[in-house]
Amino acid sequence: MQNRFRLTAAEIAQRAKEIRRKIIRMNSRAGQGHTGADLSETDILATLFFNVLSIDRDRPEDPERDRFVLSKGHGVGGLYCTLVEAGFLEESLLDTYLQFDALPGHPVRQKTPMVELNTGALGHGLSVAVGLALSAKLRHRSHRVFVLTGDGELQEGSVWEGAMSASRFKLDNLIVIVDRNTLQLADRTEAIMPLEPLAAKWRAFGFDVRETDGHDPGGLIETFGALDLHGGQPHVVIARTVKGKGVSFIEDQAAWHHKIPVDDQVTRAIQELE
Repeated sequence: MQNRFRLTAAEIAQRAKEIRRKIIRMNSRAGQGHTGADLSETDILATLFFNVLSIDRDRPEDPERDRFVLSKGHGVGGLYCTLVEAGFLEESLLDTYLQFDALPGHPVRQKTPMVELNTGALGHGLSVAVGLALSAKLRHRSHRVFVLTGDGELQEGSVWEGAMSASRFKLDNLIVIVDRNTLQLADRTEAIMPLEPLAAKWRAFGFDVRETDGHDPGGLIETFGALDLHGGQPHVVIARTVKGKGVSFIEDQAAWHHKIPVDDQVTRAIQELE
């Protein structure tokens, strides 16, 4: 199975702009959400769904599909808007974001196509992704398992327990992506619980480590394409990002972890994203 889109980096960048516009409108309508986190991850999600992941919109449960786990479950708004742009969800569903029994505020497998795992409590996604990758190895399956984590999430001990297991079982079919925007709910990650030297930590846990610009689809495609999927090492891609990327008054501000654009802010944001 291959990704049926295989868009170019330039085409992905245009899709990412539209995804960001959807995020702004959706969060504003809902009056809730995680705007900064949604905008931070957009280019990563667009690159995965429009080029990298082996998935088929018409066969979302195909056993040979790549698995994607959004461990930073509060960023589900970005995932929903990406799934709409890719044709996995109807756009009208975005009007139901955070309404009862509609699109929930964190990924729920029982409610949304392409959601592999219910996430929201941080630190769980990587551990379950390790299980998915190990299962694929034991069953001699060729699909890959991608998991997107927040950087603040790396302060959870279960992340590093999962990392140890991934290395122990030589899960070279596992790709961890760190959305490294250096901000979490209340402050900089380095002020709350320092993560650096982050690359060295992952290497110490036995990972093949790559670093790239998380807002450059071309660089992301090249990075994912260069991974050795038969080398016996799990992989981590540290994607350097800006929280709230794409909207000047939202970028790199912890306050926009929960803040929602309203009134003329929506107009200004959309104008900047044209």
